[in-house]
Amino acid sequence: MLNLPFPQTLWEPRVMVFSSSLFLLYFLPAFLVVYFLLPRRWKNMYALVASVVFYAWGAPDFILIVLGSIVTDFYLVREMSRSAGVRRNLLLALSLILNIGLLVYFKYANFMVDNLNCILSAMGIRPAVWVEVALPIGISFFTFQKLTYTVDVYRKTNPPLRHVRDYALYILMFPQLVAGPIVRFNEIAHQIEDRSANENHNNRLTGFFRFTVGLAKKVLIANVLGEQVDAIFSMPPEELGSGTAWLGIVAYAFQIYYDFSGYSDMAIGLGRMAGFDFPENFNNPYIAGSISEFWRRWHITLGRFMKDYLYIPLGGNRVPAARMFFNLWVVFLISGLWHGAAWNFVIWGAFHGLFLVADRLFLLKVLQKAGKIPSIIFTFLITLHGWVLFRADNITQAWFYIKNMYAFTPAADQYYFDAKMRFMLLLGGFFSFVAIFRGIEPLQEHIFAKSKKPVTLLIMTLASAISFIICLSSITSSGFNPFIYFRF
Repeated sequence: MLNLPFPQTLWEPRVMVFSSSLFLLYFLPAFLVVYFLLPRRWKNMYALVASVVFYAWGAPDFILIVLGSIVTDFYLVREMSRSAGVRRNLLLALSLILNIGLLVYFKYANFMVDNLNCILSAMGIRPAVWVEVALPIGISFFTFQKLTYTVDVYRKTNPPLRHVRDYALYILMFPQLVAGPIVRFNEIAHQIEDRSANENHNNRLTGFFRFTVGLAKKVLIANVLGEQVDAIFSMPPEELGSGTAWLGIVAYAFQIYYDFSGYSDMAIGLGRMAGFDFPENFNNPYIAGSISEFWRRWHITLGRFMKDYLYIPLGGNRVPAARMFFNLWVVFLISGLWHGAAWNFVIWGAFHGLFLVADRLFLLKVLQKAGKIPSIIFTFLITLHGWVLFRADNITQAWFYIKNMYAFTPAADQYYFDAKMRFMLLLGGFFSFVAIFRGIEPLQEHIFAKSKKPVTLLIMTLASAISFIICLSSITSSGFNPFIYFRF
């Protein structure tokens, strides 16, 4: 069986994650105090400088490359907007090649060379010598944002920005730079130049509340579960019992959800404090009754990007059924590869693509007849098997892990889950599925809405302060604070 691990780089990042004491105690307070005091005309420049510092802290070797690509792309797109005919199309192609080319080189060069060397070794030929390429932080996210700018200007959805500094701010805004959400240009174009309508105390306080909700998800639930998940996935296959394997992958399902959605909450909250409206990225994905619905609720901004900038240009639903199914597979193969340069990510994308095709063919009708709860259970089980592919270091590990899930060898189940882990597993499960009850989703929307009465704002601010202190205490007392999006 092909066993190609995720390539290791020669350089490790020092990412200033939102859930670090460096960010919470120094960077964020310093940024907000100065940002709130500055005149409006200086806010963009200050936010850009802060974002450059934020990125350079974790990737000093790449900041000049990133800035160079931003400047080049800005002038290419501006010239494209002034051109017509062949010249316009040529400049569009140059912008796309620049952005996709950088992504392919930095993210997939190691993967392609590793596969080439695997083939050469099988043929008895000496492998190619290769100095591994380091992965710039957030390249998958900001590349997609750059593509939306190019395409939206080309389609004349929005005019290009007037100043290169504003374009650089759109790409490098630190709240959503390293883990999304993917903010499309047409969603935020007017806010880049004028955020006066959003700059008020209501937004700042509700933004802080949203930030602390995300911080609690990440620190109090995801990190606790993640430590145990890492231990389980590092166990030798012969020591991994079925019960432990099932609990491990359920814990990972909750870990990645609360980690990723927590980061999105923090980004949305930070953006709101600064006057930006970022799109929602998660909507109770584990209550989905099909894989199609799951992808309308999970990583919403990626799904919308893939639909509007890839699936629809390929023909969308307007083509014959066979071509439509092929388009779905292409989109999800690319989505899998976007998440990581390894075969298990590609297979994960194909796995979800298979069930999306099955939904269109017959599965949705079957699930509708089965009822709401059986459909949710079935869909959750499917996503769990997909998460094994997503979490495993390589295909071989994923294969053995799934085999152990169904081996049912009682003697192997010796792993001990402490009380904290069991509590967070139950808490994570409760908040993942509570929205199946009527009225919960409207309540969530009401809680996260921007408009609040003064008394409600006071209560939310006090709750935010308490949550912030608890999370900070947890961070300082624990050395486990992973940044799982670096590999994406």
